[in-house]
Amino acid sequence: MKLELDKNVCACGRAHVTTVDEVIVGHGVINKIPRLLEKYGSKKPFILMDCNTYQAAGKRVCQLLADHGIAYGSYIFPQTALEPDEAAVGSAIMHFDHSCDLVIGVGSGVINDIGKILSRTSGRKYIIVATAPSMDGYASATSSMSMDGLKTSLNSRCADVIIGDIDILRHAPEHMLKAGLGDMLAKYVSIAEWRIAHLITGEYYCETVADLVRTALKKCVDNAEGLLRRDDAAIEAVFEGLVIGGVAMAYAGVSRPASGVEHYFSHVWDMRGLEFGMLVDLHGIQCAVGTLLAARLYEHIRIYKPDEEKAKAFVQAFSYDTWKEELRAFLGKGAEAMIALEAKEGKYDSAKHAARYIVTQHNALACIVPKRYNECSFLRMQLAEMEGLTWPVRLALTLVHSPDVRYWCAQIRARFLRRRRRSMRIRSPKARWFTARITTRRFANCSRRCAHIRAAAKSSAFAWMRRRRPSCLSRRMGSCSLHIWTLRCIRWRW
Repeated sequence: MKLELDKNVCACGRAHVTTVDEVIVGHGVINKIPRLLEKYGSKKPFILMDCNTYQAAGKRVCQLLADHGIAYGSYIFPQTALEPDEAAVGSAIMHFDHSCDLVIGVGSGVINDIGKILSRTSGRKYIIVATAPSMDGYASATSSMSMDGLKTSLNSRCADVIIGDIDILRHAPEHMLKAGLGDMLAKYVSIAEWRIAHLITGEYYCETVADLVRTALKKCVDNAEGLLRRDDAAIEAVFEGLVIGGVAMAYAGVSRPASGVEHYFSHVWDMRGLEFGMLVDLHGIQCAVGTLLAARLYEHIRIYKPDEEKAKAFVQAFSYDTWKEELRAFLGKGAEAMIALEAKEGKYDSAKHAARYIVTQHNALACIVPKRYNECSFLRMQLAEMEGLTWPVRLALTLVHSPDVRYWCAQIRARFLRRRRRSMRIRSPKARWFTARITTRRFANCSRRCAHIRAAAKSSAFAWMRRRRPSCLSRRMGSCSLHIWTLRCIRWRW
């Protein structure tokens, strides 16, 4: 796999570079590790794995090194569900053998993020042996971590070599294959938002980099049907697309080419999962659901007409103290880091409101996003290819966590994001009864298929939903604590 833009001066005026030396994709390419160690002059690598990735590829790597007489150190995380937090990074650093001169990560998302941090702190070269085409962080120079309860991206170190052995990748769990496609579908939104940011704020934008991502995305979509059949072409297309997404971020110097509001949905869900023990899923799965939600919001943008007077009234009525209280209630300890970020960036400074009001460019926004990107039916079709993703996961993520996520995800950074805030008003008794009835039936049907969701809905983690549910619905909804009805009761706030 060649990185064609590397070291070339682009029409945008920038030289696009990445620190990735090689991306090796194919059958049996794991056997090239000894040659790579010789290339970098490594005498003793350190192998980082967890108990799952050890079985998937780590055992093979260890045996390969032993067969070639290469000494190595290693650490295997004992957790079956490893979290990318301070404890995991600390454990990796404490177990690191300082006599080792290179780091080899064997895994996907979490292992790769921790491996990149370990590589940076130790000053060693880094090779990642991918075990699943599940996320786009293989070629990025940041690590997505949970720090102080806040999902954040930390500067780390980009991998020097990325190894994608098809013989290993094709045996990844089906859920991780779906996650990889989901992370790629998110590029529909991220590229569109990058162009919107360029229009509104003059933010840097490169059409060449955007086209690189679009080409990779098209290849993934064209091969999506064969992904769950584990066709080699589909596996390779998704993995290469994910790598290109990370390379594109390096080329652009920002995360825009591969990350938009759909990633913020995922971050907020992760933060609430850490704080309240609520249901979360793989990053790529959550990004897929977030992409569908973002597409729906774009559909509303096409018909919505901004009202300057309402916008000014909202600014005047805004209470910073109330905002902080609501944020703490919604995110718990993770809110403190976001409050500190707001104090630095001043998104809610009334003096800056005029600059953030975009009514003059509103008509141009709908023209930026091609119609195909906006149509939910297209994204639903792609999600349907992932078999069973659409309803159970949307229930667990969008409804369990409530539509408030749309509002609070806009608080993570000072980016221009579409946001909607729920209104607790339901317009008519008939609408209340109809929505509650549909909610109860759908949840009952889904819960029969998803026992873990049904059990979670009865847990104390959902007590806040029962407290906040309006009394007018209590009689109709009975024991159903998931208020799907809030999806019908949201309005625009710019």
